[in-house]
Amino acid sequence: MSGHSKWSKVKHQKAGEDARRGQVFTKLSREITVAARQGGPVPDGNVRLRLAIQHARENNMPADNVERAIKRAGGLNDGADLEEIVYEGYGPGGAALLVEVTTDNRNRAAADVRNAFNRGGGNLGESGCVAWLFEPRGVIEVEANGHDPDELALEAIDAGADDVQPEDGSIEIYTQPATFEQVRKAIESRKVPIVNAETTMIPKTTVSTDDETALRILRLVERLEELDDVAKVYTNLEIPDSVLEQLSS
Repeated sequence: MSGHSKWSKVKHQKAGEDARRGQVFTKLSREITVAARQGGPVPDGNVRLRLAIQHARENNMPADNVERAIKRAGGLNDGADLEEIVYEGYGPGGAALLVEVTTDNRNRAAADVRNAFNRGGGNLGESGCVAWLFEPRGVIEVEANGHDPDELALEAIDAGADDVQPEDGSIEIYTQPATFEQVRKAIESRKVPIVNAETTMIPKTTVSTDDETALRILRLVERLEELDDVAKVYTNLEIPDSVLEQLSS
């Protein structure tokens, strides 16, 4: 499971370069609304909502926008027609792609996702074609500096973590979704700086490609993520270090 931080670096770089804040806020608002609608408007009792609000703050989303998104969850019209859909397919080189969508127009979302796959050299597949390659996990990434990785690993596992992996100056802690929150609180209680904490989909196995194909897959992922209706995109691509260097240069 190790290697999630590579994707985090790609995501953080993209977020730093993304000037279209309106689109970012739209995606965050939808996630907050859906989370509040499913689990209630109180963050303390709704882990998904609490994470959504945390991500909104990290992206400097105004507090008024957050409040409006939570209130929208209880509306009869505005926000009530949002639905979550998962699309599956393959990118260049056969990499699996799992696309989570939150939309108020299923036909528009399907057409946009299909067009992105076609333009990016991929193929939109049938439901279930790649979902079995992924499993839900909580991932907590912490700074390794000044902390004993072995000691931190033992404490994380005692708190309910499944696995702990050192990764390029950080430590990745993997949990089941049900134990994610208790592990996160245990890490926070030790005053260990948390770089990122999220519930996500982790590939059971990864695929390796040459640099050119990897870049084509990343461009397809970016094309999908640029769609207003797309919330998250997952792939089982193993990003080569040489590609990371190209992206960061």
